[in-house]
Amino acid sequence: MNVFSCSTNILNRFYDISGVEVGQHFYWKIGGFQVHGQVLITSWVVIAILLGSTALAGQKPQTIPTGIQNFFEYVLEFIRDVSKTQIGEEYGPWVPFIGTIFLFIFVSNWAGALLPWKIIQLPHGELAAPTNDINTTVALALLTSMAYFYAGLAKKGLGYFGKYIQPTPILLPINILEDFTKPLSLSFRLFGNILADELVVVVLVSLVPSVVPIPVMFLGLFTSGIQALIFATLAAAYIGESMEGHH
Repeated sequence: MNVFSCSTNILNRFYDISGVEVGQHFYWKIGGFQVHGQVLITSWVVIAILLGSTALAGQKPQTIPTGIQNFFEYVLEFIRDVSKTQIGEEYGPWVPFIGTIFLFIFVSNWAGALLPWKIIQLPHGELAAPTNDINTTVALALLTSMAYFYAGLAKKGLGYFGKYIQPTPILLPINILEDFTKPLSLSFRLFGNILADELVVVVLVSLVPSVVPIPVMFLGLFTSGIQALIFATLAAAYIGESMEGHH
């Protein structure tokens, strides 16, 4: 009962976290829900960039790839390597999921650093990277949680839940709480790093000449890519762990 109560409290915390705000936001009313409009706008732009790029790369496929096709094949091979390393030989069906997570976070992070969002004026609030909002990172983390639960259940059936009493039933509460804390750590790690990077750049731009923050901005681009890789790698690792049943 204590474990159930604690798990319920964690889920309630997720709902409370969705109300966390940094700065002023632009809201839309959709049905009975209030959503951050600027997050949807920038997310749609990121999705359009990804869809447009992949459509362009696959428009005239060649046996010997060149240009953008060569670049995307390299990216695909990289994602396959990450998935295989973390999941194992059964990585194939999970490449699209891991690849989508990685590319969406990567392009979102870079879009926040490279695109001049402030040129677009909103009634209130401002546009920024989708991963700059806790709702986006929590949604990605919850998708990852559903993915590794599905992976374990699809492979082992109800026997998947036996992992919660291994190596000893005494660890049952800890093993259950671990599955609820994984999305928390994933979401806060990504949100915190992206928000901190943007805040540092904003502060430096306001305090010193425009040229000085440029090295920090380049460092932010590198950090943004690393954060996308870390999230995708951990997602693949959790899926592999779920399928193998070890910690």
